[in-house]
Amino acid sequence: MFASAQKVALKNNLLMDAMASVNFGMEFKTGGRTTLNIPASLNLWSFSDDKKFKHVAVQPEFRWWKCQPFTGHFLGVHAHYASYNVGGIGPFKTIKNNRYEGWLIGAGVSYGYNWILAPRWSLETTVGVGYAHMAHDKYACGKCQPKIGREHVNYFGLTKLGLTLVFLLK
Repeated sequence: MFASAQKVALKNNLLMDAMASVNFGMEFKTGGRTTLNIPASLNLWSFSDDKKFKHVAVQPEFRWWKCQPFTGHFLGVHAHYASYNVGGIGPFKTIKNNRYEGWLIGAGVSYGYNWILAPRWSLETTVGVGYAHMAHDKYACGKCQPKIGREHVNYFGLTKLGLTLVFLLK
C-alpha cells in the first residue's frame, strides 16, 4: 500500500483553526510501526471586550500504529507545554470573569484513527487524557486590573483533541 513508503506528513488541526489558533504539525516515520508527531499552535490576538485566548503551545507525541504509519488505529504518548494569557471567554465562570497568565507542562496518553482520503491526503481524529501542572497569575478581567494572586493547579483530564487534515510527502 502507498502509505508504507511515506516518511513525513504535514498537518493542520481543524479544531484549533475553529478557535482562531494558527497551528502546524509535522509527523516523522521513526520505525516500521512508529512515528513522532510534533504539533504546535499559536494565538497572539485579543478579541473584543478584552477577551483573550493567547497562547504558544507544543505537544510532541510518540505514536505506535496498529499496522503501518499514517493509516488506521494508533496509540500515543504525549508531552505538552504552553505559555498562555486567557480570560473573558468560555462557558466556565472563573475563566469568563478572570484572566490567567502563565504556563503549563504535562503528559498523557492518546488514541486516534487516520482515514485515507486520497493518495496524499488523510483525515485524523485523536483524543488524549493526562496530567497538566499550571502556574499562573490571576487578574480580574478588564484593562490594567491588579493581580489577584498566583496559583498552581494540577489538572487531570482531557489533554488532547484533534480533527486533523494530513498531507503526506513522498
